[in-house]
Amino acid sequence: MDRLGSRCPLPGYSRPSVLICFLILATSFLMYPMLRTLSLQLHSAITGSYISGTHSIVFVNCPNEQIARDIARGILDKKLAASVNILPKTSSLFFWKGEIEEATEVLLLIKTKTSKVLMLSGFIRLVHPFEIPEVFSLPMDQGDVHYLKWLEEGMEED
Repeated sequence: MDRLGSRCPLPGYSRPSVLICFLILATSFLMYPMLRTLSLQLHSAITGSYISGTHSIVFVNCPNEQIARDIARGILDKKLAASVNILPKTSSLFFWKGEIEEATEVLLLIKTKTSKVLMLSGFIRLVHPFEIPEVFSLPMDQGDVHYLKWLEEGMEED
């Protein structure tokens, strides 16, 4: 063991194997999410199964149907989603600046990849007229394989 320690190029380290083990563990820990995602995608491609949480439904309230349509078209033009449903006339009650408010709004149901939710949220903040637009998402647990494939194709870059 002394011979190994005497050849260590770093001063103060008598055991280079400890440093190497630490670097391998740290790299493995940092790479785990990416490696897990890649392995799940490979498994999904081979077996044709769906990876839960790959897609999400994003909910956004808009003040009227015209604004909802404009936002929906912008989302689709930028390929941030494959499909947007516009559900008219929802009644909303909410706290705003310490008071209970009541409004009629239009709800967008946006189907997208979970990986695009952050970009989608940023886009909505830029174009939405509300000071704080309601934007939240729920991951899809399951779905028809053909529909989910269609979602993927709808968001492919040209």
